[in-house]
Amino acid sequence: MKILHSPASPYSVKVRMAARHLGLDVTEEKTDTNAAPPELIDNNPLGKIPVLIRKNEPPVYDSVAIMHFLDRHSGGKLYPKKDVKRTEAEVLEALCDGITDSLLAIVYERRSREEEKVHQPWIDKQWGKVVRGLDYLEKNLPKTGKKLHGGHFALAAMIGYLDLRFNGQWAEGRPELASWPDTFSKRFPAYMEMKPYA
Repeated sequence: MKILHSPASPYSVKVRMAARHLGLDVTEEKTDTNAAPPELIDNNPLGKIPVLIRKNEPPVYDSVAIMHFLDRHSGGKLYPKKDVKRTEAEVLEALCDGITDSLLAIVYERRSREEEKVHQPWIDKQWGKVVRGLDYLEKNLPKTGKKLHGGHFALAAMIGYLDLRFNGQWAEGRPELASWPDTFSKRFPAYMEMKPYA
């Protein structure tokens, strides 16, 4: 199997970390979405990453779909077995992915428009979602015991992206959340190597 990814993409980081955690034999191939290479477009008509390419099988795209495929492929090792715990993990992943969506919306707004055309009310609205999400996580961090799950990887990828694009803008007043990557790294030592980077 092969994952088309970008090292700065938090969604790519999430699935790459999960695959590494599960010990799956997955090749990682850096992909420039702006160049729209045929391998990407042929395997995901949306031209987005990550994409999981399988031999003689249809590709899997969207990070959540890939995470659930990896869970099934590993015999159920990525999400809890009990319904209540699994739902908790999935909701955590949804929250972290949602915060990441807002962060990317801010980055793209600033990156794709000339400075005088940047729509600040849109950025403020997205940042409001980020603030509410981070404040919730500060008070409701998941337990990080022996078993990691999809929600943990989404949280780690989201914090890594915050550090990459919003360093100095989010950690103050959130000591529990800011120190959580240290706890996560003890369970997943490859985090510092794999977290988002430009």
